[in-house]
Amino acid sequence: MASSPAPSILVTLSDPERSHDPAAARLKNELYLEAVRRAGGEPAGIDESDARDLATAALAGMAGLLLSGGSDLDPSLYGAAPNGSTGIRRERDRLDVSAWAVATDRRLPVLGICRGLQAINVFHGGRITQHVDGHQGASYGEGLPVTHALRLVPGTRIHGVVAGDGEAAALVPSLTVNSYHHQAVRPADLAPGLRAAGFSADGHGEELIEALEAMDGRWVVGVQFHPERTDSTPPEFERLFAAFVEAARRVE
Repeated sequence: MASSPAPSILVTLSDPERSHDPAAARLKNELYLEAVRRAGGEPAGIDESDARDLATAALAGMAGLLLSGGSDLDPSLYGAAPNGSTGIRRERDRLDVSAWAVATDRRLPVLGICRGLQAINVFHGGRITQHVDGHQGASYGEGLPVTHALRLVPGTRIHGVVAGDGEAAALVPSLTVNSYHHQAVRPADLAPGLRAAGFSADGHGEELIEALEAMDGRWVVGVQFHPERTDSTPPEFERLFAAFVEAARRVE
């Protein structure tokens, strides 16, 4: 029996030419694409500089959507004034909004990473805390990452994927993940229709949402850390990419 074709995964990216270090930005973008390939998907990376006709074709052909990391979302998207947000790129916001609208209309699986988790929350009607201390550290490739424990919530989709639902789940009560963000989703910021699936502590005893997911049965998962950066991510999170690509493979 012939194997199923690799599903097309649209990956929204930041334009590396607008970065202070384009080479590093291209490397970070490639890590998302490579993670999709390892999981059996066919990534189609697109950023805000791509021509409109290319963007339209990529949106039409996707079977799944990966919202990657990048600059801060425009606070006006969640009805707030700037209060700690930096480097806002409205062209990237428009790209993610357009991709999300198509994915939602077709009920496609969506994986959000870092900014992508925050975007999922905002697109559901939630908010973002525009700055938290102690979670950013050195930029990727410029020093050791800040890390912290991740506590997954039993019974959630991501817990079942990463830790398993049987006896193996007890072996993964917490995992250590990287941290490259200065904005966050606090429990009070969480949008209707989403549930928190993982938590971290910000160093002051307050839990921040580190993973979230849709409650309506659709495959929509966001993580605040960067699982594509395998040098600082537990190998269990390769299962997250595999589950995402498998969900895209099942799209009719």
